[in-house]
Amino acid sequence: MYKIEKNKQLSISDFGQSLGFKMNPNNRWVKKSALIPWNDIEVKYASLFKSDKGNVAKPLRMALGSLLIQIEYDFSDVETVFQIQETPYLQYFIGLPECQEEKPFDPSLMVHFRKRLSKEVLMEINEMIISAQENPKDDDDNNNDNEGEGNLAKNNGTMIVDATCAPSQIKYPQDTELLNDCREKLEDMIDDLHKQVGGKKPRTYRKNARKDYLNIARKKKKSANVIRKAIRKQLGYIRRDMGYIEAMQQSGAVLTKKQEKHLDVLRTLVSQQQYMYDTRTHKVENRIVSISQPYLRPIVRGKAKAPVEFGTKLDISVVNGYCRLEKASFDAYNEGEYLIEMIEKYKARTGVYPERVLADKIYRNRENLRFCKENNIQLSGPSLGRPKKDAVLDKKQEYIDNCDRVEVERKYGLAKSKFGLGLIRTRLAETNHTTIALSILAMNLSKILLPFFMNFVFELVKIKINHFFSNSPEKLVIVQ
Repeated sequence: MYKIEKNKQLSISDFGQSLGFKMNPNNRWVKKSALIPWNDIEVKYASLFKSDKGNVAKPLRMALGSLLIQIEYDFSDVETVFQIQETPYLQYFIGLPECQEEKPFDPSLMVHFRKRLSKEVLMEINEMIISAQENPKDDDDNNNDNEGEGNLAKNNGTMIVDATCAPSQIKYPQDTELLNDCREKLEDMIDDLHKQVGGKKPRTYRKNARKDYLNIARKKKKSANVIRKAIRKQLGYIRRDMGYIEAMQQSGAVLTKKQEKHLDVLRTLVSQQQYMYDTRTHKVENRIVSISQPYLRPIVRGKAKAPVEFGTKLDISVVNGYCRLEKASFDAYNEGEYLIEMIEKYKARTGVYPERVLADKIYRNRENLRFCKENNIQLSGPSLGRPKKDAVLDKKQEYIDNCDRVEVERKYGLAKSKFGLGLIRTRLAETNHTTIALSILAMNLSKILLPFFMNFVFELVKIKINHFFSNSPEKLVIVQ
């Protein structure tokens, strides 16, 4: 159930404050709250609640504001609530009518906030904020003048696209460790089922299995034969344990829903490991690299620091300095296949195709080049195949394109170092994508706030300089 609040957020002057404390209207959280169209977003947020029964959910501003605060500072769920409780500016940002000493909500609700605010909802919010900055409301006369020129509009603007991987927080997957974790979970299930069935407890040889795992785990250098032998032993223990579980289930024992879900993942993991052992390979389709997060897949990046990452592969586009999340998937995909779709989205937003598309070499396939040529779009990079003898390279334009394309790399660096894209800590598949979308949204808000911050720094420096020269013997004063 969701109820739209009749009393909207108070202005900063009306916000209830402690005695003797006066809030600064130029604070960044006050400025940031004015950039977000809370009322428009709340209408869409309310539509997510189909039932009129049950407890009233927390307001949209509290949910979205808390998640943005968490992304900004990289807090845990518990620490986010504590910081909001202790900071009046953060309380104003999430929509509280006055300063209070109690917790605004329980930290466990942060999980529900991430589930409700899906990637699609956050991208709509991101588009609202960008549109408000790029397309301010004009007079009716200006709109009428532009209507007649719609059919004659030419390509306009530059779109920069690139792909990266947002790694998740998991231990580096090794076959022996995955099988050991699988065996231990199966042994816990056997203990629970034995309590229901009774009788003599089946022998699992867990001590011997643990000893065999530690023998391989403690070795600094492991040969291929040693690893293969350890995998064979763990697979033998696991097959015995699975046989016990099936026998107990036939006797009437029942697993919980959570255990049934885990058992399906463990069966898939064992079948993959058995296939790789029998075929002497290290590749298998949809390989599971984490039991707790079975949706993750290895993403080959080819980087010197991390040739393979485990997380979400995503594409973003940068237009006029603002980022949009174009695609996010746990499976490795060819980003060049989605360039036309991203260009069509650009046209749907602006009404025209971009003049330039700056992208990596992988985007320059024949289909994309043909599409760009038909629509008068300049796709950066050299032509496919062997260069022609009479071909003339425009080195100046190539240099400009390379310099302009660096902007998307800067965005990735900022998002990974400051806004949590460098390590995703959420453990559910849907909340994983929510965290990525929040990172993009928070980064765009910080870009909009940058001029306000620079003006504040300039005024502060000017005051310091005036104070210094006013106390000097020359009595010089710096004026604007």
